[in-house]
Amino acid sequence: MAEDDVTLFGKLKSKLIDSKQKWAQEGRLLTGKTAAHQVRLPPGQRQVETWPVLDLGVQPEIPTHAWRLFVDGAVETPMAWKWGEFTDLPKTRLTSDIHCVTAWSRYDNKWEGVSARELLALVKPKAAARHVIFHSYDTYTTNVPLEDFAADDVLLAWSWNGEPISREHGGPLRVVIPKLYFWKSAKWIKRVEFSELDKPGFWEVRGYHNYGDPWLEQRYDEEI
Repeated sequence: MAEDDVTLFGKLKSKLIDSKQKWAQEGRLLTGKTAAHQVRLPPGQRQVETWPVLDLGVQPEIPTHAWRLFVDGAVETPMAWKWGEFTDLPKTRLTSDIHCVTAWSRYDNKWEGVSARELLALVKPKAAARHVIFHSYDTYTTNVPLEDFAADDVLLAWSWNGEPISREHGGPLRVVIPKLYFWKSAKWIKRVEFSELDKPGFWEVRGYHNYGDPWLEQRYDEEI
């Protein structure tokens, strides 16, 4: 990449981040409504048929022969997998909805991968572990409570609707946490860190809610 291209990319990325931070400051898209979790479409969302692409302007290309996943931190048995080793673990197939903080929702996404509960059984989080921090190949991070990661509908997925997850959507492997806004479902996952302390991630320190419940419309930090 030429120096001018690097400079242009930096400006575009900065512009994107500034725009999203402004959304948080202005409370854009907020309706002020809440709904019970039994309601399929959360407040302020619209159903879409496509799967929009949202990222920081970088879509890292990680060939599977070079891919690694590290699971460590406050666990009894830290582990690391190569691609074939990970895909040989017991597989889970789940269908769930996506709810994006930018106000779109997509129904009935069919995923295949390794369930979070399978990982928990393998690495055995320590009693003091309370949080899970996701680290991505593009340096993105985000945080969730351990109890949310341990839900029965959470998995690390390599397949979407019967096909490998594309690079633009976080392939070869991404996190899927259906009950939270989808920025919590980190793309291009590289490391899963268990922690005693909470560590707000990329968007959480830029004005977005630390938890992100779509039905409570927790799009942004309430203190902004």
